[in-house]
Amino acid sequence: MNKKHRLEPIRLDTYKPLRDVVSEALRQAIREGVLKPGERLMEIQLADELGVSRTPIREAVRKLELEGFVVMMPRRGTYVADISLKDVVQVFEIRSALEELAAGLAAERITPDELEELERIVVEISEYIERDEFDKIVDADIRFHGVLYRASRNSRLVDILHNLREQMLRFRSISMHYPGRLAATWEEHRQLVEYIANHNSVQARKIAKKHMENSEKTLIMGIKQDKNSARLVQELFPH
Repeated sequence: MNKKHRLEPIRLDTYKPLRDVVSEALRQAIREGVLKPGERLMEIQLADELGVSRTPIREAVRKLELEGFVVMMPRRGTYVADISLKDVVQVFEIRSALEELAAGLAAERITPDELEELERIVVEISEYIERDEFDKIVDADIRFHGVLYRASRNSRLVDILHNLREQMLRFRSISMHYPGRLAATWEEHRQLVEYIANHNSVQARKIAKKHMENSEKTLIMGIKQDKNSARLVQELFPH
């Protein structure tokens, strides 16, 4: 009996290298929970579902291992990376420091167009919250932080922050659905934009740090309370 395909075939009419297109597809499947934590990834099956050869699958998996999305274990195969509370805390420790740095730099270096974009996104988020449009809230939040990172004028910092955010994206719904978190997130974003607009680097750094601390706190509480996420707080693979 053929197993139902969960992944959409890759569109080959793209200018991107095939390995990058495949890695994007697998990364999105992991973020959205299509490929679940602890699930073994089989090259042949993935190649069949995505409609590509095994070579770009192999290259994409190596890239995802470097990003922390999969774990390659000798003689046991490749698995979607599980994550423990310890992992969450460690990622947030790094990201909190770098988000604080990015906010401080943005307050000093942001352009008028970027500031206007941040202000517009804050208004959008407020409207989406009122209409309970969660997917649009998530998209707007990603765009908000993307503009913030860009305004830091530090490309190395941008790359590192994007990678750290990618590792946490699959848990976003747990954090944002925690009671009161959406409203608090909007207020933190509003204050951050206000301090950046006033070029107040010190206060921008403080509110960015507060934002990350609150995000970490609600994510951990949400994971603990969400029965469907219970396995995410266990160490599937011994360290």
